[in-house]
Amino acid sequence: MKIVQIGTGGWGKNHTRVLSELGVLVAVCDADSQKSKEYGEKYSVNHYESLDELLSSEEFDGAFVVTPTSTHTEIAKKLLEAKKHVFVEKPMTYKSEDGEKLVKLAEKNKVILTCGYIERFNPAVDVVKKIVKEKKFGDLVMLEFHRENRMPMHIKDVGIIYDTSVHDIDTANWLFDDMPNVVFARAGRIKHEHEDFASIMLGYKNDKVAIISSNWITPKRVRKFNAVCTDAIISSDFITQEIIVEKSENSETIQNEKQEPLLLEIQSFLGAIEGKNELIVTSQQAVNVTKIAEAALLSSQKGIPIYLDLK
Repeated sequence: MKIVQIGTGGWGKNHTRVLSELGVLVAVCDADSQKSKEYGEKYSVNHYESLDELLSSEEFDGAFVVTPTSTHTEIAKKLLEAKKHVFVEKPMTYKSEDGEKLVKLAEKNKVILTCGYIERFNPAVDVVKKIVKEKKFGDLVMLEFHRENRMPMHIKDVGIIYDTSVHDIDTANWLFDDMPNVVFARAGRIKHEHEDFASIMLGYKNDKVAIISSNWITPKRVRKFNAVCTDAIISSDFITQEIIVEKSENSETIQNEKQEPLLLEIQSFLGAIEGKNELIVTSQQAVNVTKIAEAALLSSQKGIPIYLDLK
């Protein structure tokens, strides 16, 4: 299998490393000629400064788009038109209507389009999902997410909702196995051009709720979530991948093997190209996350709940 990567900055350097380790990387492309050359030479692959040049020169099966959000639509569109399988880092597009167009294009050309919601591949989330599905501790009624850190320097074109909260929006949808019908949010900005803190409440059917708190203010890196069930609270840490179940009489730590979520995510995409397994994040689910993020921004601006009807 032959895979190319567009964008090598910030988070993208990790994709390059994993793709190279898996032996599938054949070329990199970056508008910054210095970066393109650096990663091309580092991983002994061809390097390009323009997508058009890459498309005309390389034979490949799939592409990773790891560029600023504002550029995702145009790049993904060209790749899908060339009938290539495409993995786009989150969020898939800035506007949900652009995402809808990409979904249709991928369907028309019979290629895979997916999005990098990496926490789906976090072993801790996987374990919690299984526990919830088996109703081991009763019904899941509420999810709480805390994602805090200083702002990453490479994020320039979106605020915290599009960059950070979207991870927890997708994870909430995944754990509830449903889409919310109402969104209420408050967000503001203190140090940045876009919003740098947000609290989002997602309402699902049967009064189930997810509360998502994100900020770029706190100096300490926090990535935690709680799954509140009728008979226990399951607490987990996205970073350490530890899981603690607190019941009325005692608490227990669930043992699970720590693995790199990015490696699992990339392997899943490669497996889907080969027809080995079902892709976890569908392009429509990725569009829905963008719709929810849009609703959260609108809710915060207007101070009202936004009602949704998602596929």
